[in-house]
Amino acid sequence: MEEEWTITKMIRKYKYYFRKPKSEIVKDVLNACLMSSLIMIAATSPYFLVNLLKAYPKWKRFSRKKVYNTFYKLKKQGLIKIEKKNQQIYISLTKEGRKKAGIYQIDSLKIEKPKKWDKKWRVLIFDVAQLKRMYREALRGKLKNLGFYQLQKSVWVHPYDCSSEIELLKDFFSFSDKEMRLLIVENVGNDKELKKFFTLT
Repeated sequence: MEEEWTITKMIRKYKYYFRKPKSEIVKDVLNACLMSSLIMIAATSPYFLVNLLKAYPKWKRFSRKKVYNTFYKLKKQGLIKIEKKNQQIYISLTKEGRKKAGIYQIDSLKIEKPKKWDKKWRVLIFDVAQLKRMYREALRGKLKNLGFYQLQKSVWVHPYDCSSEIELLKDFFSFSDKEMRLLIVENVGNDKELKKFFTLT
């Protein structure tokens, strides 16, 4: 029986990329960079922090020293880039930073249940190489967590719209279109067991 990998086990396996932050501000900064792609503020030194806190007022709950130290440490770790051009400061994630920020989005994924089901099934199929076995098993663990029904070994079903969540997982695991595909169908044959599982009428 294959060992079932979960996102939590991946965190333990890849300690550098996926280790959880010592403080909430690290998570906030990485998520801000991930969502905005680029943080741009006026480079009116020595008011860098003032302008930064104006752009992200929720960080005012932390001391200025803590905010500054967080950016300094993230830059030193190679997770963010800070560049100054034309009186502007540009802050963005590096490739390593995107990987670390990605785990927070994956952890918080949730498929919203609409008021009314549209009578369509979301069928996720994937065929991942043995070399990516750990990713494959982590994906299965996450699909269970999201409430998917396992129709076959690599075929999972959900009744509600989950395209954005699947795209995020696909991007996070670096799966190609051939390795992972989401189908939207109206007929999956005898769906009595599926409807019972999702309590659908």
